Amino acid sequence: MSLPEGFSPFEHLQQTLRKEHNALVQRWFHDLGAEDWKPDVSIPRGSLRYACTMQDIDSGSMTLMRLRLFYDVLGYGSSRLGVFYGIPQEEFQARVSGVPQVFFYFSQDSESVPSGEPRSDAEYSFRLVGETSASMTQSKAHNLAIKVKEKFIVGNKGITFTKGKNIYSYRDEPHGFRFKIYGNSETDIVTLIEKFIFVAGKEYDTHKLNISTPNKKSENKSTKKALVYGKQRNVKRYRPTANVRFRYAYMYVNGLEHPIYLADTTGHHYDALVK
Repeated sequence: MSLPEGFSPFEHLQQTLRKEHNALVQRWFHDLGAEDWKPDVSIPRGSLRYACTMQDIDSGSMTLMRLRLFYDVLGYGSSRLGVFYGIPQEEFQARVSGVPQVFFYFSQDSESVPSGEPRSDAEYSFRLVGETSASMTQSKAHNLAIKVKEKFIVGNKGITFTKGKNIYSYRDEPHGFRFKIYGNSETDIVTLIEKFIFVAGKEYDTHKLNISTPNKKSENKSTKKALVYGKQRNVKRYRPTANVRFRYAYMYVNGLEHPIYLADTTGHHYDALVK
């Protein structure tokens, strides 16, 4: 079958791209409304959605700009990447018990990062003992997301805690907990651990906490350099003191290709159960 008379490859490509791209944009910004959404650039997410949405009158350059904004700047492209374990996914999942695992990611606010130093971050997790891939449901995941929002998000921002040189270990493996947290204050870290345990629906046990306090001081700025790959580079700082903020929580369920994002404060995970 030949192409229709007057067929334009550019118009055909642009029309096809516009249809598929705008469907993804609509899903990403579904909280604003469906196809009948009326553009409102007076609010941040409304402005972003309008900027990402392709129009029939767009030039080729405009089309590419909208693609870059959505996929690269806002992060849709990276959010769709498969989870990388270092070994094939099936082999990795066969090695774990199959109990769902909940992760919490924290990172330092960009304006607080010392010049020339990397951003401090942290990630902690626990197992949902008593649950399996078969027993976990969307309803249970949503309940977890609500608990995360209650304890880790205040005023639309993630809570913070201070990392430091001390090691706070909390081990309660029958209940799925094996935390190792660098911090400065016992009160601060115990409060954080209690929040994790609340989300899991368990009780905190003060007898399971151990604290290690080294004599060496934290290093907030790199003071030494070493020759690495033909160039003098900063030596990694020793357990720097830094405030890190909760960004998002997600859950791995054995058998699913992608994690389930429970709560997100970054706006990068459009399918998070709670934003």
